[in-house]
Amino acid sequence: MNKKVITFGEIMLRLATPDYKRFLQSNTFNATYGGGEVNVSVSLANFGIPTAYVTRLPNNDVGKSCKSILNKFGVDTRYIVFGGERLGIYFLETGAVARGSKVVYDRANSAFTGFTKGMIDWNDIFQDACWFHWTGITPAISSGATELLIEALTKANEMGISVSCDVNYRSKLWKENNKVEEVMPALIAKTNVLIGNEFDAGKVLGIQTNLSADAEYSNETFGTVSKLLMEKYPRLEKIITTRRGTISANHNSWMGIMFDGNQVSESSTYQMTHIVDRVGGGDALMAGLIYGFLTYPNNPQKTIDFAVASSFLKHTISGDANDVSVEEVEQLMKGDLGGKIDW
Repeated sequence: MNKKVITFGEIMLRLATPDYKRFLQSNTFNATYGGGEVNVSVSLANFGIPTAYVTRLPNNDVGKSCKSILNKFGVDTRYIVFGGERLGIYFLETGAVARGSKVVYDRANSAFTGFTKGMIDWNDIFQDACWFHWTGITPAISSGATELLIEALTKANEMGISVSCDVNYRSKLWKENNKVEEVMPALIAKTNVLIGNEFDAGKVLGIQTNLSADAEYSNETFGTVSKLLMEKYPRLEKIITTRRGTISANHNSWMGIMFDGNQVSESSTYQMTHIVDRVGGGDALMAGLIYGFLTYPNNPQKTIDFAVASSFLKHTISGDANDVSVEEVEQLMKGDLGGKIDW
C-alpha cells in the first residue's frame, strides 16, 4: 500500500505521576508525548501503514524533540508547521482500585491554538492520501483549528478520501462560546466512519435518545441510534462504539460493536485484569479499524475483532502510543492470552 493515512490534531507533552502516586505525593513525572490523532498515526506506522501527521509545534527544542520522536516511530512529519510559543501539556494521575485517574490540562495559548485556515495546503497533502482522521478534540481547542479542519474535510470530500472521526467528547475543553452541539454536526456531515456511543449521539450530534452517560446500553440501543445517525448524516457508512465494564480502575472488561448500515458486528469480550495504562485505548481502536478497513474491506467481523484486540493490548503499554505489531494483535485474536515469555 502506497497511499497514506493523514491525521490532524494537537500533540501534547504528557507528565504522569509514577507508580500510581497522587499529584501531591510525587516529586517526579514521567514525560512522553501524546494526543488522540498522533496516537493513531503511531499505531498505523507500527502496523506498516504509511501515515503522516499534521500539527503545529513551537519552534524550540521541545517542539523539535517531539518531531524527532515521531520520525523514530516512522510517522511522516513533513507537513508539521512550526510557530507559536509553547507545547500544550497535560498532567496525568493514574488511579488504582476504587480511585479513578485524573487529568489536568495546561494547553491554553499553545502553538496549536494559533493554527487557522490558509496555513496548510490540503490539496498537496491529500495527493497521495487514502484516509483522513480527526477527533472532536480539535474543534474544541479553538475556532481557528475548527476553520482549518473544515478546509481539510471539504477537500477530502472533494477528492473522495475516506474520513473518520472519534467524537472524543471532553467537557473540560468545550467552552460556553464554543458549544459542541453547534459545531460538531456540520463536521460529522463530512465524515464516513464514526466512533461514538448513544450518549454522544444525544449530547453532541443532535439525536434525541433520552439516554444518560450512565445508562445501560445494548446492541439494540446502539443499532437504533446508529440508524438515526445515518439518516441525519448520509455520508456515514460505519459507526463503532465500545463497551467498558468497570470492576475497578485496574480491572475492566472491553469489547466493541460496529454497525455498517445493515448489520451489527460484535467483537469478543476481553477481561483486562491488570491495566497498565488506559490512555490512548480509543486511539488504538481507531488505528485498528483503519487498518482493518484498508486490509480486509469486505470483512467487518475481522475488522472489529482486530481493532478491539489492538486496543486491548494498548491497555498493557505505558504511554499514549500503542507500540505493538500486526503479528502481536493477530496472536491475541487467536486466543493467546497467556503472556508467555517469547524465548
